[in-house]
Amino acid sequence: MLKFFNTLSGQLEEFRPIREGKVGIYFCGPTVWDFAHIGNFRSLGVFGDTLRRYLRYRGYEVMHVMNITDVEDRIIKFSKEQGLSIDDYTARYIEALWEDFDALGCERPEIMPRATRHIDEMVEIIKRLEATGHAYRSEGSYYYRISSFPEYGKLSKINFAGNIVGGSERVDTDKYEKEDARDFALWKAAESPDEPAWDTDLGRGRPGWHIECSAMSMKYLGETFDIHAGGIDLVFPHHENEIAQSEGATGKKFSNYWLHAEHLKVEGESMSKTKGNYYTFRDLLEKGFDPVAIRYLLLSVPYRKQLNFTFEGLRGAAKTVESLRDFRARLAATRTEAGSNPELRAAAARALEEFESGMDDDLNTSVALAAIHNLSREVNRALDTCGLRADDQRDILELVARFDSVFNIFGSGQQELLDAEIQSLIDERQDARHRRDFARADQIRDQLAERGITLEDTRDGVRWKRRGA
Repeated sequence: MLKFFNTLSGQLEEFRPIREGKVGIYFCGPTVWDFAHIGNFRSLGVFGDTLRRYLRYRGYEVMHVMNITDVEDRIIKFSKEQGLSIDDYTARYIEALWEDFDALGCERPEIMPRATRHIDEMVEIIKRLEATGHAYRSEGSYYYRISSFPEYGKLSKINFAGNIVGGSERVDTDKYEKEDARDFALWKAAESPDEPAWDTDLGRGRPGWHIECSAMSMKYLGETFDIHAGGIDLVFPHHENEIAQSEGATGKKFSNYWLHAEHLKVEGESMSKTKGNYYTFRDLLEKGFDPVAIRYLLLSVPYRKQLNFTFEGLRGAAKTVESLRDFRARLAATRTEAGSNPELRAAAARALEEFESGMDDDLNTSVALAAIHNLSREVNRALDTCGLRADDQRDILELVARFDSVFNIFGSGQQELLDAEIQSLIDERQDARHRRDFARADQIRDQLAERGITLEDTRDGVRWKRRGA
């Protein structure tokens, strides 16, 4: 039974989708003013990817929507400084986002809407809110009247009695007159003729941050959908405001389940450019780290627990990934006799049960990974004692592929990585060894090593792996 911790209820709940067999997920994506950092990729990357992959593993058809915020104060400031339109400025970072997404082994969402392409939808929601008394106009801008929504605060569990503005750098700090200090901007009137703005029924201006996600999520998933997810820092004010404006406009429940990934710290401290511990995914690649090792480290701690990112931990993740790949390569390459080993059959069944039990428990990736490691140890022991049989080999390879459909940490198989030239060199080396031309065999080994291919001679033939894989 699949369960998620629902921030809205504060409880672990059985997952029940609105439509049987189908799941709609909205994930708050990045603001593309710069390259995404590793904290971004923990939440919107690896957490989002694991969620969608496991739902598909469980047989659901998934519609995953992740927005891109491509207009806000920093984008306007930096694009202006560089003499670029906001589209030209953000194009570089949007392209980089998807390149990094791919490199990290994350599947791209089905729909990736951009805020600047959904202005009409935002305007329509604001007009509905004004008509129902939830929004008002002040000096050309529009604000949400928090006092009109008695349930405000139900997600964050914060008592909003009094004029509490909030605790986020993204809380509105508008110059215009508001009825209540707590009210937030839905639409910001243009202050100068040269700033990015749109001519609409509301006047010339641009959207507030929160209205973007309400418009894009409801356009693609409906007025009520299954899962809304993001980082824990978005609970207030962003997600709280999304609920208020969405439910104020529709009169319906906005999202049934709210999932939030905890913070990532670096060497025990909050990540900050001023502290010098701020890393983008690309920074780690430049330091020579394997993307799969980065992915493994981000997976290793369940999403609802804080992750302390360290370089020692990253180096450990690289060794762990290498050992898992060695395990699968050894399993695939071993020559076996017909039949099945009852102990291995039981070990495989136990690993599957532990994997699914862990993932069903609010995506407990540490338990699921432990199941994989336990299986690899038992299989390696059987390989050491020639206890593997053909049925076990086939079934366990299929099981590893099932696990990897969720975690994507084992990488491509051996035959997919070898090209014809490298295979020819391996064959030539084997022939040289048979002719006792060890000088030539060693020369070929060195040549392959230069290409990043490491060879290991075993009783079952030559095993190989790509360095760093």
